Amino acid sequence: MNNIQHKNLANGRWQKMSFLEQMANIGSEVYRAINSKEKGEKQDALLAFNRSLELFDLSKESKRSLAQYKELCRMREIWVDYFKYNNEYSSTEEGINNYFKYLTIAYKNR
Repeated sequence: MNNIQHKNLANGRWQKMSFLEQMANIGSEVYRAINSKEKGEKQDALLAFNRSLELFDLSKESKRSLAQYKELCRMREIWVDYFKYNNEYSSTEEGINNYFKYLTIAYKNR
């Protein structure tokens, strides 16, 4: 990866996190990107979007179960389609935020 934003996480700390913790952290960046986009802050939205992709990709490098890997890849695909392309999956801000909100709740209540 070029231009790593999460250097501390990329140096191995990320791989020590549980799947839920990783997804909760990804959700924070997703939320920032959506919020910035809604406010018309295009540069901030793009930066948060790129950070979220970096975290998705770090998670893909982690040792995960096949089900977790598939979920991770599918959510990344939905997120990229929503934020950068034509939203062919008809995703909504609320749906994406809720997905990550429930994962964050699950992580906090583990």
